[in-house]
Amino acid sequence: MEGDKGTVCVTGATGYVGSWLIMRLLEHGYSVHTTIRPDPEKKRDVSFLTGLPGASEKLQIFHADLSNPESFEVAIRGCVGVFHVATPTPTHFETNEPEEVVIKKAIDGTLAILNVCLNSKTVKRVVYTSSTAAVDLNDESKTVSVMDESFWSDVNFIKDLNSFASPYWISKALTEKKALEFAVENGLELVTIIPSFVVGPFICPNLPASVEAALAMVLDKPDLYNLLLNTSMVHVDDLARAHIFLLEYPNAEGRYICSSDTLTIEEMSKFLSAKFPEFKIPTTESLKGFEGFKGPVLSSTKLTDSGFKFNYGLDEMFDGAIQCCKQKGYL
Repeated sequence: MEGDKGTVCVTGATGYVGSWLIMRLLEHGYSVHTTIRPDPEKKRDVSFLTGLPGASEKLQIFHADLSNPESFEVAIRGCVGVFHVATPTPTHFETNEPEEVVIKKAIDGTLAILNVCLNSKTVKRVVYTSSTAAVDLNDESKTVSVMDESFWSDVNFIKDLNSFASPYWISKALTEKKALEFAVENGLELVTIIPSFVVGPFICPNLPASVEAALAMVLDKPDLYNLLLNTSMVHVDDLARAHIFLLEYPNAEGRYICSSDTLTIEEMSKFLSAKFPEFKIPTTESLKGFEGFKGPVLSSTKLTDSGFKFNYGLDEMFDGAIQCCKQKGYL
């Protein structure tokens, strides 16, 4: 592990990205304050966090909830940087709450956390984890083959898709926009990172939604195939490293897409069949009837031109994901 780089806060510790980011921050020499939702009955097992190398000396876990943003004040106190990864939407996108409630929670919670950062007097930069759902869900996606950070998703377009994930997608698009506006208006240094499908190994106990979707053909979940028509992906470790890079890179500003590879559903079928012959992968012929949103390729040129390098490709993404699924009993 590297030397002491100061204290940072990560919201959403138990999630896929949050937990992996914490592991890498500890390795990079940071002390980490992190937040989990209140657990009055103390039933939640967080040993996958407390057992991380360096955690006993450098990791502090706080209880906080986006429904009560003031609860983040203690965790953020004294931090030089904040990674806002948490989302009020359940892990697998679906929620029983009305769309308006999901969106309001996401926006209000994020703005309140940014206000805490602003008032802390110690936070130098905030890195907010957005989603490509804030970029490519719009009419231009039908005609534009490559999209960068200049594109924004359209709420009406998302509503017309009528997907189970629509409330989540809308919340990510509107929250990122509001966060950037707040930062400009209040002089807060904020960078947003926009990951595509996050795939790879995971240390959290639950199967991450993006891994489940990416492995839909392996897990025999045809109801998720419509999410894979043209899938942009990034390895979880590259994403965690990109978060840290954007905290440390002096000239970072605005939005950064973080996506390394794109596969059509037919290409994915061929790739998985060749790489994992032990699984019964649907043939390209059998996949022709599936319809859904076919997104454009997402450009990470702004991130790579800043000096960031992707370390992993499709082989490592799927090897890591499948190995973890086997170890944790999902396969």
